[in-house]
Amino acid sequence: MVIKSEDGNEMRSFNFKDEDESQEVRAVERRILLETLANQLPSDSVSFSSRLVNIQREENGETKLQLQDGSELSAKVVIACDGIGSPVAKWMGFPQPKYVGHCAFRGLGYFPEGQPFNPRVNYIYGKGIRAAYVPVSSTKVYWFVCFNSSSPGPKITDTSLLRQQTNELVRNWPADLLNVIDLTPDDTIIRTPLVDRWLWPVASPPASTGKVVLVGDAWHPMTPNLGQGACCALEDAVVLAKKLAEAVKSEAMSIEEAFRSYQDERWGRVFPLTIRANVVGTLLQWDDPLWCFVRNNIVIPKLVSLGPALEHTNFEFEPLLTN
Repeated sequence: MVIKSEDGNEMRSFNFKDEDESQEVRAVERRILLETLANQLPSDSVSFSSRLVNIQREENGETKLQLQDGSELSAKVVIACDGIGSPVAKWMGFPQPKYVGHCAFRGLGYFPEGQPFNPRVNYIYGKGIRAAYVPVSSTKVYWFVCFNSSSPGPKITDTSLLRQQTNELVRNWPADLLNVIDLTPDDTIIRTPLVDRWLWPVASPPASTGKVVLVGDAWHPMTPNLGQGACCALEDAVVLAKKLAEAVKSEAMSIEEAFRSYQDERWGRVFPLTIRANVVGTLLQWDDPLWCFVRNNIVIPKLVSLGPALEHTNFEFEPLLTN
């Protein structure tokens, strides 16, 4: 990991293995990850781009799902992994995720002849603006530009305007970042307001109701400042699979009890991470000149230690499958 200021000066560099032998970073394009997981299933297992428009509980205890294309599904069990704007979470009484005060442009730079970067995370910090880029394949480089904004602003679909606004934010920043942005296809540039939902004990609805349960961003959306949103969703899946396996194999635990056990085990991890990600983002987005000077000249060069800062990424679990 290399951390630079907006003028290109290197403030600090880390080697993950030197800081903590257990730490590493795997940068994976989301599309590749989803395709890899989906390819392990029978070809007709997943119906992609199927938007849910209504959910209701039927008298026989099953749950009826109505999709945007007019089709209906009747499900004995619903595991809702339908993202930040989850209709299922809304149906269960969860409030909409709360805007945290900053937005992000994101994209995938494409280098058809091969990207030139070493396998490292490159961070750049400015005043109220930060950016990063990291290779995700031999030809693609993921990047983001995060900036303060008093409101989420309107949804922008004009990709040329998205590119223009991104370039205006980082016009005089290091050339490598600008080059990655320039080589980003229009259809991969997005702008999103950053949001989260704090799962206060007692005050927040439970993660499940009957045989309907929430997973990932549908339950615990968090800001991306710790890089743990998708990782926590994968952790959810592992824990939930284990709980469901126990319920199926044993009459001692019902599906409903498995869902409650999943919630109890996961809440203690995802709630603190949500708060920590929010606090880290707030600190990194400060635009006060004095704070930025202290950050650039004291905190990052002399005080930050990568190992303890990444301790939250450690998650141990037993294999779900055995030979």
